Amino acid sequence: MREMLAAFVSRVLWGVAKKPARRVLVASCNYSNDAMFEIKKCDLYLLDEGPPLTAVLTREDGLRYYKMMQVVRRMELKADQLYKQKFIRGFCHLCDGQEACCVGLEAGINPSDHVITSYRAHGVCYTRGLPVRSILAELTGRRGGCAKGKGGSMHMYAKNFYGGNGIVGAQVPLGAGVALACKYMGNNEICLTLYGDGAANQGQIAEAYNMAALWKLPCIFICENNLYGMGTSVERAAASTDYYKRGHFIPGLRVDGMDILCVREATRFAANYCRSGKGPILMELQTYRYHGHSMSDPGISYRSREEIQKVRSKSDPIMLLQDRMVNSKLASVEELKEIDSEVRKEIEDAAQFATTDPEPPVEELGHHLYSSNPPFEVRGANQWIKFKSVS
Repeated sequence: MREMLAAFVSRVLWGVAKKPARRVLVASCNYSNDAMFEIKKCDLYLLDEGPPLTAVLTREDGLRYYKMMQVVRRMELKADQLYKQKFIRGFCHLCDGQEACCVGLEAGINPSDHVITSYRAHGVCYTRGLPVRSILAELTGRRGGCAKGKGGSMHMYAKNFYGGNGIVGAQVPLGAGVALACKYMGNNEICLTLYGDGAANQGQIAEAYNMAALWKLPCIFICENNLYGMGTSVERAAASTDYYKRGHFIPGLRVDGMDILCVREATRFAANYCRSGKGPILMELQTYRYHGHSMSDPGISYRSREEIQKVRSKSDPIMLLQDRMVNSKLASVEELKEIDSEVRKEIEDAAQFATTDPEPPVEELGHHLYSSNPPFEVRGANQWIKFKSVS
């Protein structure tokens, strides 16, 4: 009997020892379910009131936001590596440093809402639901990419996401058109239209503002002010750096784009404003990009390494969220490190797929140009395709 009891106890203890360390850690920690934080007050234009000055963060939301921002950060760093290894060709605009913008915007709207953005699109692609492997595979021009390897860095699409747009500022009137469709359908959906602070075609953007205001379209115009238009600082490029006032007769908000809670609450406020039938609203997200304008820009000829490091050490969006969660007992350092490890593996697996998946066949270059028409030969793509079957 004693031997049987000893064997039973041994098996139980062995089972406890074999439990994953993270599960034991989580079970032993007394985490808070939620916490309230003060957030920076938004600057307002033509508004009597703005977003709240406090925000509640649940443990579940905090862990999800943290993982999403880490995925965007490491995905962009992997894209940098793949570009330097010449797996990625052509244009490639990275958004590392701006993770609170894309994740916070998505947290403030509904999945059924609509989003359109500029060429700096990778992070928005992920938050709109595209898998990392389909994004990296699109960057490397592979068949498994979200646009079948034909779009590249600036032309990716997902459900209710109308892509990055390579023509500077072109997405603004397109976004107003999507908002017009939302109003016409009467489905209470809105459209987020993102553009950069250095966007040209200001006349085109102003016309979109006019149309949106005239018809009271449910559109949030979002200027991502990362302090530089390509390689020129906003102080040198703009007569007025108050971008949130550039809608003139459209109400505006200036938001701390490095704080995910501030972005989320401002987006919720703006979304409710649009859904109530009051018309469009303009948001300026003050953010920062760690890379240059594109991969062809080292990013240190017009700003110092010290400036970049200062932002990283004091205002990094991932670091800010991590500190909040740990200090308020929403998570532990070890738990967040475990998430980091999972994200690294996900990114490495996606990169392996993106560098080994086959390229799309030349015969398919004419596919998907139009949604309803059959594919046709693209002039100059490969003049010998038509003779391939004869041999």
